Amino acid sequence: MANNFDLQEQEQLDELKHFWNTWGTPITWVLIIVLGGFAAWNGYQLWQSRQAQQATALVEAVELAAQSGDLARVEQAFGDLKSGYGGTIQAGQAGLLAAKALADAGKWDAAKGVLAWVADKASDEGYMALARLRLAGVLIEEKAYDEALAQLSARFPAEFAGAVADRKGDVLALQDKKQEAIAEYRRAYQALDAGIEYRRLVEAKLNALGAQAEAVASAAAAGGAQ
Repeated sequence: MANNFDLQEQEQLDELKHFWNTWGTPITWVLIIVLGGFAAWNGYQLWQSRQAQQATALVEAVELAAQSGDLARVEQAFGDLKSGYGGTIQAGQAGLLAAKALADAGKWDAAKGVLAWVADKASDEGYMALARLRLAGVLIEEKAYDEALAQLSARFPAEFAGAVADRKGDVLALQDKKQEAIAEYRRAYQALDAGIEYRRLVEAKLNALGAQAEAVASAAAAGGAQ
């Protein structure tokens, strides 16, 4: 009986050896790939967490420097954030803070450089859109109207349609292009929610140009009823 058991055991061992000789290497590589991928994912998650923490610390440094009026520190902290953590969402946030501090201090060229970077490189499309709108605003202040319109002609998320049209209207009005300005203000008026104060500002601009916002609303309602 024992001999029979030993024989069966030996056969099983031989089968196992044969199986391992045939499939052992492929199985080992699969395990290495799977476990390696798991380790890499965990490592990536840890790396992302550290990136976010370090980037957040630099955002706070930019904010504190802006509050104290230390523009050199604002630019340094944002430069460190841009070079080391430019792919994080915090980089866009810090860029908007830095640009505001620089613009408030009259450093228009530096502010434009920061806004241009955020508009082109930020990882969040909302920050990109805000930067482009603010950059257009700076260009309007400098009377660089064609450059401002070029910025406003870029692709924006749908929720920015009203603000973009309003800003285009401002540029066109300053260029004495009355009818084109009215057309943009009408787009802005239609795109903005009825209950917000911003829409009343657009309405005032339309009235100042001799166009009635009520006519815009009536036309929109008639179009929707068809």
